[in-house]
Amino acid sequence: MAGHSKWANIKHKKAVTDAKKGKVFTRLIREITVAARMGGADPSMNPRLRLAMEKARDVNMSKDNIESAAKRGAGALEGANYEEVRYEGYGIAGAAVMVDCLTDNRTRTVADVRHAFVKHGGNLGTDGSVAFMFKHCGQFVFAPGTSEDQVMEAALEAGAEDVLTNEDGSVEVICAYNDFSTVKQGLEKAGLKPELAEVTMKPLSETVISGEDALRMQKLLDALEALDDVQDVYTTAMIDE
Repeated sequence: MAGHSKWANIKHKKAVTDAKKGKVFTRLIREITVAARMGGADPSMNPRLRLAMEKARDVNMSKDNIESAAKRGAGALEGANYEEVRYEGYGIAGAAVMVDCLTDNRTRTVADVRHAFVKHGGNLGTDGSVAFMFKHCGQFVFAPGTSEDQVMEAALEAGAEDVLTNEDGSVEVICAYNDFSTVKQGLEKAGLKPELAEVTMKPLSETVISGEDALRMQKLLDALEALDDVQDVYTTAMIDE
């Protein structure tokens, strides 16, 4: 058994994502553009681009928008030149926070990220200050009540590294980040649909935060998520509702 209130945290993250669908489209277009620029516009030869395109199709982005973003990244179309930048820091109760951004103006982005940290009781750290607390991997989370045996059989057969059952009954599958698509296809073939499926930076240990501290931490995370240049926010915080 692992985790504390995993399912509540997953549901909150999903609700925030669904409420900001327009921003999700913007983030995915940036990700497709950068992935194509770094590895070319052919998804069969570019795993990062393939994953970004899969995410875009999952939220019903049009084929034209997906292809235009890839062409822009590969240099066939004009557009803003985005670069990747990661910021690391600490939130409430010392919980680690990592913020991945795609930006065309580093000065603006770091100012916005620093302001969000300071305003909500956190502080921006130095490069590498918290990255070692996370593992780059694929993650699938199934709702409480899902058959652990069925998930385990399909996941391990597809090449997953681990299957965990959390205290709240949710089932979690972990795989190497470059095996994400293969494991995803294996789970789908077995008729299993996860509530969350993503390549992520998974915390190696979690900091359980409750009460007023939990509210303050959630405000910090929401403020970072709301920034235009932010792609993803990762944290060791586990909000206890």
